[in-house]
Amino acid sequence: MTGGTSGARWIGAVLLAGSLSACAGGLGGNREPPLENFTPEEIYKRGEFELENDRRPDQAIRYFSEVERLYPYSEWAKRALIMQAFAHHKAGAYEEARAAAQRYLDSYPTDEDAPYAQYLLALSYYDQIDEVGRDQGLTFQALQGMREVIELYPDSDYARSAMLKFDLAYDHLAGKEMEIGRYYLKGQHYAAAINRFRVVVEQYQTTTHTPEALMRLVESYLALGLTDEAQTAGAILGYNFRSSPFYDDAYLLLTGKGLSPQAQGNSWLNSVYRQVIRGEWL
Repeated sequence: MTGGTSGARWIGAVLLAGSLSACAGGLGGNREPPLENFTPEEIYKRGEFELENDRRPDQAIRYFSEVERLYPYSEWAKRALIMQAFAHHKAGAYEEARAAAQRYLDSYPTDEDAPYAQYLLALSYYDQIDEVGRDQGLTFQALQGMREVIELYPDSDYARSAMLKFDLAYDHLAGKEMEIGRYYLKGQHYAAAINRFRVVVEQYQTTTHTPEALMRLVESYLALGLTDEAQTAGAILGYNFRSSPFYDDAYLLLTGKGLSPQAQGNSWLNSVYRQVIRGEWL
């Protein structure tokens, strides 16, 4: 779009804003002319104006909804629907944003804005992930949504962003396991703590929490007197994360007991260690 066209569009939106409020005087002083008197393009641009200039998502949503209601089979109705999803998301109305995005995908699955609708649907889950301690159902939904963006639209502009957010959501789930594991460890419930740290090592090994999970395994196993498992966890940590401060902590724990980080015994950690040596797990 050229600069002239863009400027004319903006001026038109401003003039339209004035025309829609021109009847503010007279009866009641706040009456708006019936939207049926305007074209779908004019109503749509009024929604854009409210969204971009007055930053009023609720008003913008009303105009976009009216476009769809009054002119359901027009090209402007299609544009208005995707803008409804965007405006709902901007307003923090995530369920409404998902509903609008899904309606768009159901109605226009092959349209050029379908990747964006799919991304908005996933983003409406992702943006509700705020604290590690929160219920993780939204995180799973966000992961599924971002995966669909990546798989369905790998060449779209949104796939790269979806991949980044997928990794962050994945890391979030590992963080939840670590939080619970630390709680059990602090309470000296070592077996329960080990189960949580094991989940991180086996299922979330590519996240940022893996070094700490291995160190906590060393700590927990030593507390139980299971030295083979503690040494093996230390060996894995040293092989993959030798520069991590968590390795330094694990090394001090082991050497303080006269032990060293090396694979011992035949526990589940030995299977992980063998995979590490073969390069299948990093």
